[in-house]
Amino acid sequence: MERESWGGKMGFWLAAAGSAIGLGNIWRFPYLTGANGGAAFVFIYLLIVLTIGFSVMLAEFAIGRHTNLNAVGAFQKLKGGPWQIAGWMGVLAGFVILSFYSVIGGWTIKYILSSFTGMISTSTNSTDYFLNFIANGPQTVLYHAIFMAITIFVVYRGVGKGIEDTCKILMPALFAILVILIIRAVTLPGALAGIDFYLNPDFSKITGKTILAALGQAFFSLSLGMGCMITYGSYIKSKKDSLPKAAAIITLLDTSAAFLAGFVIFPTVFAFGAEPGAGPGLTFITLPKVFALMPGGQVWSALFFLLLCVAALTSAISLLEVVVAYAIDNLKWPRHKAAIGIGGVIFLLGVPSALSQGAVSLNILGMSFLDLLDFISNNILLTVGGLLISLFVGWVIPDIAKKETTSHGPFAFQTIWLWICRVVAPVAIFIIILGGFGLF
Repeated sequence: MERESWGGKMGFWLAAAGSAIGLGNIWRFPYLTGANGGAAFVFIYLLIVLTIGFSVMLAEFAIGRHTNLNAVGAFQKLKGGPWQIAGWMGVLAGFVILSFYSVIGGWTIKYILSSFTGMISTSTNSTDYFLNFIANGPQTVLYHAIFMAITIFVVYRGVGKGIEDTCKILMPALFAILVILIIRAVTLPGALAGIDFYLNPDFSKITGKTILAALGQAFFSLSLGMGCMITYGSYIKSKKDSLPKAAAIITLLDTSAAFLAGFVIFPTVFAFGAEPGAGPGLTFITLPKVFALMPGGQVWSALFFLLLCVAALTSAISLLEVVVAYAIDNLKWPRHKAAIGIGGVIFLLGVPSALSQGAVSLNILGMSFLDLLDFISNNILLTVGGLLISLFVGWVIPDIAKKETTSHGPFAFQTIWLWICRVVAPVAIFIIILGGFGLF
């Protein structure tokens, strides 16, 4: 049976951008910006994304298109041996991350509905509302199941009719919602203070912590190191399509989504005197409190959490596809069996994460089950996987990498890109690893 492929370049660009644009763009980027001095952090972040982030993404695309295989199969075909670990880490990362990512995706569905059923009210304590919800085991598992079922359905339908067609709808919708929310945010009284904070850099606030946070955010935001871009790259049929151009467009779309999200968050929180660096609680606690003070707050709240849900869904689809592609290529499973079977197992693994936020006590090494999986995936699976991918392309298969990209870029570009993969990206990723364990 012929392997599935993208119907066109636009479908691939939107699907890969959907993989990259996730909760990290809409939720994590704004609060990290708020906690690290505003525009100074944005400047460092953009610099890292356009060099290291772009380079590692292009490396993954080159591996995927050359082999037309999933993350594990690609490394087996190219070299085998210990390098297969990079592929296995990608598949395992997709499996583990989706299990708890789906739980948070379920929260966004709950908050869309709750925007119209009493959550957005000046008489509602948003902190108590959130804590009561995540402590309600049956509810959190139900919304986790709904989100996972939608993800499975899209992947079940295949690369073209499922992933590509869905992303062609969801990605334009995501940017349309962003624009609507920005218009509302920047027209609020007092919004200019938030815009000034966001766009006026204070370079005196740049510290080692700022650079480390920007490094980590750039790497995680682009869905690097988890096999997503290798898998999506493997569905590119034409060798004439420019991989550097694709990586540049997808990096630009991903960065634009994160940057635009700041124009929603900061004008809004400054207009109502909220704390811009409030951490993860900014999304599910601070913003509902702010929306309750706005005219038509229910509508704006529902739109914002719909935005979050769309971003989460497009990323979740790519995470499931990484594991499903392995089952199809290596285990010879039919797509319907792989999507339903693997999706079902991932759902079950996510149940402890859903319950560990207050419904039951599931603490391991001082962390909740969800936080533990998040720590393992971010600090081990993604980072080590990304480190191995960079070294593999830069040192082990440089000739193949050049073959996949040379016809679409000048020699100087090839040289710079390969040396970023050989030295700059590995050093940066190693710093992220040390920072994740509190050693830097």
